[in-house]
Amino acid sequence: MNILVTSAGRRVELVRSFQVELKKKFPSSKVYTAEANPEWSSACRVSDEFFTIPRVDNENYINSILELCIKKEIKIVVPTIDTELLVLSDSKELFLSNNIQIVVSDFDFIAKCRDKRQTNVLFKDLKIEIPSAIDKKNPSFPLFIKPYDGSLSKDIYLINSKEELTDSLLNNPKLMFMEYINPSDFHEYTIDAYYDKNSDLKCLVPRRRIEVRGGEISKGKTEKLEFYKILKDKLSFIKGAKGCLTVQFFIGKETDEIIGIEINPRFGGGFPLSYASGANYPEYIILEYMMNEPITFNDNWIENRVMLRFDSEVILDQDDFTK
Repeated sequence: MNILVTSAGRRVELVRSFQVELKKKFPSSKVYTAEANPEWSSACRVSDEFFTIPRVDNENYINSILELCIKKEIKIVVPTIDTELLVLSDSKELFLSNNIQIVVSDFDFIAKCRDKRQTNVLFKDLKIEIPSAIDKKNPSFPLFIKPYDGSLSKDIYLINSKEELTDSLLNNPKLMFMEYINPSDFHEYTIDAYYDKNSDLKCLVPRRRIEVRGGEISKGKTEKLEFYKILKDKLSFIKGAKGCLTVQFFIGKETDEIIGIEINPRFGGGFPLSYASGANYPEYIILEYMMNEPITFNDNWIENRVMLRFDSEVILDQDDFTK
């Protein structure tokens, strides 16, 4: 009854949370990790054992994970990065035929999340406002630019004048032009949401992004304000959503206006704050996917809990490396 976390990278606390919760249910079970360069991953180093697998674009990627799962008696696979989600979702039936479950949303839903143009349509279907589109041929300023398939805040631009709109920006077909949401008027939140196998919402924790580094929260606070009730209703069911999702919003400081930004159908970097607040998604996954038990809705997480993230180290010697 083991668990595999793929592409664990620096997600040390996520791996540790699965270790803690798994051993409560199955004391002899293990949490494994796997990626292309696991020896250089801090999260892999704290897991019970790590393994090398090809990169996601390699034709042997899926078979290598499947063989590993069969060999190490792994029953649950938990992906953690955007690029592997579609590939693993497309392989769910193959793994299921071998009594292995991948905790990942349905293919069509992930595709909508990976293309922010389709994500905007999804938000509209959920009756959630989105930033207004800007006509790049007749723009108003300031405006915000981001790629429709980007992540981790890469290739985003705040444009304040026509002179800043270069030809490379105007002619890049991947860029979306939209209104700028002023942080003086809005707070930015990430919602850690858990959806069961039926795509029903079972928990959501808003984390205010007080400070961000490299696209991930570095200082945050859980809050249960008026917008929480609104989002709990609007997000109560999302077709194809499974497991942990991170959903980003801007919330008006004075008006409680809600603007949807993006949806990432995976664990986010700030999940340790939600976990520390009582949103025990690793336990939910074990209950649902290992023990076939239903999940009840959890409203009893701790609000106003603060996380201040910092850098830490895993110290190794030469003997810890195979090369």
